[in-house]
Amino acid sequence: MTMPNCPKCNSEYTYVDGEMFVCPECANEWSANDVDSAEDVLTAKDAHGNTLVDGDSVTVIKDLKVRGSSMVVKQGTMIKGIRIVEGDHNLDCKVNGTSLQLKSEFMKKA
Repeated sequence: MTMPNCPKCNSEYTYVDGEMFVCPECANEWSANDVDSAEDVLTAKDAHGNTLVDGDSVTVIKDLKVRGSSMVVKQGTMIKGIRIVEGDHNLDCKVNGTSLQLKSEFMKKA
């Protein structure tokens, strides 16, 4: 049986203690059921605290100037089919045919 890496610190030095896996580096303990059901699903929060997931549609709540361009994403613009990505600008989307990364804090779920 291959030992899973620690879900908290990603350490490879895990061991089994009864029915639990234990990480000696961060002292995290988890069960085998937790390993099977763990999913790395990225989520983001909109301006009102609603959870956003891939494929949602959002509306821009304020005018956003696009750096390095004269383009402005106007308030009220509907954006369909967003993707959640890691980082400060956590929404990947297309606005008027242009691929952009925007912050979820300037959006509201439609």
